Amino acid sequence: MVLEREMNEDDEEAMLKNQAEEEEEEEEDSSSTSSTSKGTPPSPWCRKMMVDDVARRLNHGDLRAKIEAARDIRRLVRKSSNPNSKSAVRCHFAAAGVIEPLVSMLHSPFPLAARETALLALLNLAARNQRNKIRIVTAGSIPPLMELLKHQNSHLRELAAAAILSLSSAESNKSTLASSCAPNLLSQVLCSGSVQARVDAVTSLYNLSTSEHEPKLVLDAKAVVPPLISLLKECKKYSKFAEKTTFLLEILSGSEQGRGAITNVDGGILALVETVEDGSSISMFHAVGALLSLCQSSRDKYRELILREGAIPGLLRLTAEGTSSARDKARTLLDLLRDSPKEKVLTSSELERIVYDFAAQIDGTDKAVETAKRLLQDMVQKSVELNTSRAKNRASPRTATIV
Repeated sequence: MVLEREMNEDDEEAMLKNQAEEEEEEEEDSSSTSSTSKGTPPSPWCRKMMVDDVARRLNHGDLRAKIEAARDIRRLVRKSSNPNSKSAVRCHFAAAGVIEPLVSMLHSPFPLAARETALLALLNLAARNQRNKIRIVTAGSIPPLMELLKHQNSHLRELAAAAILSLSSAESNKSTLASSCAPNLLSQVLCSGSVQARVDAVTSLYNLSTSEHEPKLVLDAKAVVPPLISLLKECKKYSKFAEKTTFLLEILSGSEQGRGAITNVDGGILALVETVEDGSSISMFHAVGALLSLCQSSRDKYRELILREGAIPGLLRLTAEGTSSARDKARTLLDLLRDSPKEKVLTSSELERIVYDFAAQIDGTDKAVETAKRLLQDMVQKSVELNTSRAKNRASPRTATIV
């Protein structure tokens, strides 16, 4: 299976269009504001009147009135004629005080229909509106969302995962979510959720891992790495999803538990090697970073495992075509892979042959010798620089800084 569906961070409207299409058709017939979805858009004054009416019913009506009001919020946002009017409607609803009663409807005393309708309304209010995302978290939405993320109803779980994704894109929400049980529950979604829920879970964890504030995201590598590797195998290596997945894997490769989890998963190293070969510049960078982290932690332990998966051609390509930082990582890893005093897994002649074959693929046989010579010179130069640096460090042990 190939992961084709992917959250478009620049267009949260696309996510909302996938939610509950059949229910919306039924709502069109029963809502008190359904007439506004046909004909000309309402004037600003008429729109304000409708927003105030919805807020009144949501705050003071009975359960049925609250559910209808929540449906009307979703409809009025989605039926706005252009992005600017959608943004204005979202702001008007927030100013009218609808977020707090919608969040209260997420709690378990309310029936599932009410909780689902409130969640859909909140998703529409949060889309492309950072202030509303912050308001939703401030109103206390995290605990009921965690309960929905554990609910036996798969549709509610998927909606809750989409909500966490949306809320996690606001910087000030990240520390709150990271300190909750969201990371553990999202890890469970990675293992058993639908395709879209797993995509949303990965993107949420990516968002939380980029937080500028404490507490930092802490993940259980044994629980997270296997599904991440599985998803990386299934997705296109140059996709935005692969970039986020490899970003998380590079972070996890920084711990011994994470490195062990990557190598214990069948095809874990191969998935990273394939990303180095076929990924985007970003996913290549993170994939080679993860492989380098493995080899730097214990060259004797991981070197042969990486070589066995055929990493050399992709690394050579990266030294020629990657970004400056990716080239540095690739060259450092190549040096670690070929420089071993204990065993000669890759001889000089074998390396030269591989480099020549790769050069011929890039520039053709006419220029292959020149290209191969340049690549080998770059690798030798990097090796000299590394050895010089190591010698300086050994000669000056007292230069270390005590923190």
